[in-house]
Amino acid sequence: MNSGTSHFPLTVRLAARARRVPSAAMSETPVRYEADGGVATIALDQPDSRNALSDELLDALIAAFERAREDDAVRVVVLTSTHETVFSAGGNLGGFAADVPIAHKHRNIERFPRLFELIGTLGKPTICAAGGHVLAGSLGLALACDLIIAKESATFGTPEINVGVFPFMIMALIYRNVPRKKASELLLLGERIDASEAERLGIVNRVVPAAEFDAAVADWAAKLASKSPLLMTMGKDAMWRQQDLPLMEALELLRHNLTLAFSTEDIQEGVKAFFEKREPEWKGR
Repeated sequence: MNSGTSHFPLTVRLAARARRVPSAAMSETPVRYEADGGVATIALDQPDSRNALSDELLDALIAAFERAREDDAVRVVVLTSTHETVFSAGGNLGGFAADVPIAHKHRNIERFPRLFELIGTLGKPTICAAGGHVLAGSLGLALACDLIIAKESATFGTPEINVGVFPFMIMALIYRNVPRKKASELLLLGERIDASEAERLGIVNRVVPAAEFDAAVADWAAKLASKSPLLMTMGKDAMWRQQDLPLMEALELLRHNLTLAFSTEDIQEGVKAFFEKREPEWKGR
């Protein structure tokens, strides 16, 4: 995938390719999966429920990310939605109020931390392409990704408090990405913010007009896919492991990772290609 691949919207291409090349492994699930040119695209695809994060959808997301993790040809993952205006409305409220044993509910919500950890330890960079509103639990899903590109029309928020719930499962991700007072404002007031404010707060990396959205996502995906997959894996692992360590422990871990990087062929190839003014040919070792 690159910025010149197609003039059709990403979601249209996904739907067309899914019909043309059906995947038995991912058929009849609430997500679409496509891998092309080193980029795996995972698209939430339950528009009737506004991509509510049901147990079924979360299971399908976990399966899709695991599939991308195990595919050596995949170098970057794009998480998006086929819905025109909504990325995801968040948790399945019907499930919250369902008359089932509390132990059953406790077991089911294990899917959230499992998915967040899977994305964090994927070993491959992830982009959330927020083409629509990112609400409630889906804000945590977006923040679990490494980068977020949003359409100008997208909004972000945690409205759970307005219906007598609280965004417990995504709170840790919000406080790790948003300044504390603004995070508290989002959680306690339950109000939405627009894409430009989300960018100002550091929730979003880039905001683009709708007409430029697919090209912007494809451009970043292609750039990430062009990097050394080995060093990207090592770097992603270090990012995940050091984030909550005390400073000196983090520095020792990163020193260890840099020493390992020095032993790879890819670092030698990258430096050689730089001085020879050519594109590197990654060996993956």
